[in-house]
Amino acid sequence: MASCKMIHMMIRVMDLERSLKFYDEALGLKEVRRKDMPQGKFTLVYLGDGKSDFQMELTYNYDPEKPYELGNGYGHLAVEVDNLEAVHLEHEAKGYQVGALKGLDAGVSNYYFLTDPDGYQIEVMRKH
Repeated sequence: MASCKMIHMMIRVMDLERSLKFYDEALGLKEVRRKDMPQGKFTLVYLGDGKSDFQMELTYNYDPEKPYELGNGYGHLAVEVDNLEAVHLEHEAKGYQVGALKGLDAGVSNYYFLTDPDGYQIEVMRKH
């Protein structure tokens, strides 16, 4: 069996600047590199956390006519944080669409879901 290394995941966004601001302010993900393709009418922006090699690719197609249909195949991106409750409160205070703290074990909260400007779900988890 061939060995592989995960390098990035991609989502399409309607408003590149709005998405860059969200991912920076909400999760601390910073632009690592950008590839403008005017002849193909799109821009690719790669975001990183500065801790791992894994990146998130934002694909912006110039002048999209309507919002993308997320469908039911996409699940979520997961990130981990040191202080789940503090980050949850911060996200609520910034006015983001934030779900309730939840857990798989009764009485133990260890995650919640955050929604980005395009409707993509992000699972924010307590660091183990």
